[in-house]
Amino acid sequence: MCDTFVALAPATADGSVILGKNSDREPNEAHQIVLIPGNSHPRGARVDCTYIEIAQAARTRAVLLAKPYWIWGAEMGVNDAGVAIGNEAVFTKVPREKREGLLGMDLLRLALERAATAAEAASVITELLTRHGQHGQAGHTHNLLYDNSFIIADPTGALVLETMGRDWVSRNISVADSISNAITTNDNWDRASAGIDAAGPGLDVADRFSDFVYTRFSAAKARQCRTSAWLAAHRGRIEVRDAMALLRDHGPNGTATDWAPDLSMMGQTVCAHAGFGPIRVSQSTGSMVVKLTPESSTVWLTGSSAPCTSIFKPVWLDTGIPTAEGAPGKYYNPASRWWRHELLHRAILADYPTRISLLADPRDALEQRLVGWAEQAEDAAGRRQLSERAFAEADALEASMLAKVNSTAVDRSRGRRALSAPFRRAWRGFDEAARMPSASTGSPGGP
Repeated sequence: MCDTFVALAPATADGSVILGKNSDREPNEAHQIVLIPGNSHPRGARVDCTYIEIAQAARTRAVLLAKPYWIWGAEMGVNDAGVAIGNEAVFTKVPREKREGLLGMDLLRLALERAATAAEAASVITELLTRHGQHGQAGHTHNLLYDNSFIIADPTGALVLETMGRDWVSRNISVADSISNAITTNDNWDRASAGIDAAGPGLDVADRFSDFVYTRFSAAKARQCRTSAWLAAHRGRIEVRDAMALLRDHGPNGTATDWAPDLSMMGQTVCAHAGFGPIRVSQSTGSMVVKLTPESSTVWLTGSSAPCTSIFKPVWLDTGIPTAEGAPGKYYNPASRWWRHELLHRAILADYPTRISLLADPRDALEQRLVGWAEQAEDAAGRRQLSERAFAEADALEASMLAKVNSTAVDRSRGRRALSAPFRRAWRGFDEAARMPSASTGSPGGP
């Protein structure tokens, strides 16, 4: 389950557009950051998406994507024109098509590759949706079929696009907005596909199309209310670090010193942590904050799971992704930054209240420095140097924190309770499936 939000000029402190998203996937579904250059393609060229092949565009834009390692498309990204998109799974009553089509993540990448504005990106998605439909297995190891919603932004504005099979509605955003794993549009849409438009402006889209069971158990309404209330409360002063903090939100009780992700077997928070199934089977496997201005797009990516245990690092499309890394895959790989971070992430989960307190202050201090430096980077050479430094410092901090966390005994004093048995059992299964080095992880599922 995921959350995406955007704040436009009336809501931000400096008049920029800021989009944030957590990509919530299965705990072992490694997240990958890729930069794909723009290219020209010959007449008649085709492109292989996750499941189907479609006609290629004559010219594709450079795109920076954050994506599940095995999927052609992406959950979030930005292109060289300053268009940024985040997508959400939504669950509807529309019957699933029998033949495979495009995934919502494919639609997102295709829109970024082909559009120069948010409006153009929405048109790309709706045209391809109408032509090819959306269908295909979107789960890593679980059966998961869904429709999709999107927040699409550029430096001048943003819109929400929500789909139901091959139908869709969109609404323009004036100040700020957020979406989660539910249709949020009632009868306040601006544009719609032909079938919905014919029904007239009084049609309540959420009431007509929402699937009650999946929507209810995804806790989508609670999370969307949480993010929209936060955006309203901070209107006029939202900055990049505020967006990072919102992606780390653990709900109304999340600031308590004894809060831990094993406290509940139900529900989910914006910063999602997996637990015992079948409801809490996903977690935030990657996070992104994008600051859009007419002059530039600064992209902040974790490239690792759980934003509360991760560090946001700046990337620009004209500087590339610093340091060569092994491509993440299905199993633990120490050459992959995503998998190396899992050692720290899972060790913190073993005693979350004690161990997150070790990381939080140095994490925030590093990000504060990086945001300040990013504001001063004036050319590609300076941005490249900063990005390389950010990744190197983040790697070093995580390595030192892993050593510190593993040398800190689990605190069971002062009446502190033990981890719940279902939570431990769930993580033992995740570790075994990923072939984690169990002797050294300190994971909640470890020995």
